[in-house]
Amino acid sequence: MRAVITAGGRVGGGYANLAGTTIKALAPVHGATMLSRAIAAARGAGANAIAVVGGDEVRAACSDDVESVVPEGDDGAENLRRALRAWPQDEALLYVTSDLPYVDAPSVADFLARAGEGLAMALVDAKAFEGRFPGAPPFGIRLGGERVINGGAFLLPPGTAGHVASIATRLFDARKHPWRMARIAGFDLLVRFAFGALTIAALERRAKEVFSFPIRAVRGCAPDLAFDADTEAEYRYACEHG
Repeated sequence: MRAVITAGGRVGGGYANLAGTTIKALAPVHGATMLSRAIAAARGAGANAIAVVGGDEVRAACSDDVESVVPEGDDGAENLRRALRAWPQDEALLYVTSDLPYVDAPSVADFLARAGEGLAMALVDAKAFEGRFPGAPPFGIRLGGERVINGGAFLLPPGTAGHVASIATRLFDARKHPWRMARIAGFDLLVRFAFGALTIAALERRAKEVFSFPIRAVRGCAPDLAFDADTEAEYRYACEHG
């Protein structure tokens, strides 16, 4: 299994002042950058080669710890496409985001062990998340009567990364908004979402029809995979809580 990590995101304002950098992946949390935590987690979970997508500062920070640094593009969607094309498609590909201040090897390994066949994405129960991170900024969305939070780890089976890369822009834009996923998948799912009747199982079934291979949400993953420090408030929480 190979792994890839995107590290092109930028921050500004109070977030950048607090972190001491405008590159989100290089923001330190308890003595280690979020990027270094992602690299260690992927390696510890079994990745035999890791590529990172980023600019010159990212290259300087991680080139000794990974097998490849891919130059970043102009936006997040392009960086995702470059990430998915970073390696040949003969092995499974682990994709991890670089804004997870709590990610570790056991949480990634548990996700991988339960991923099964098809493209897998980590999903965390909201109650478990709130128990792990009391008082954290709000995360999650309600689907079919349950509240869940998307994780920042994905597993792509051999031969699928190229297909996913071809629709990376839409997937990237929709990754945190299930209603956008529903729009990609079809109007009937969008209606179900609007009325609170859209379920994870329905999304999985339609995704298989649209993308020609199974896409599975791996439920009950470690909350550490779902806390992403996108905002200043989230980053501040991570810095103040172990």
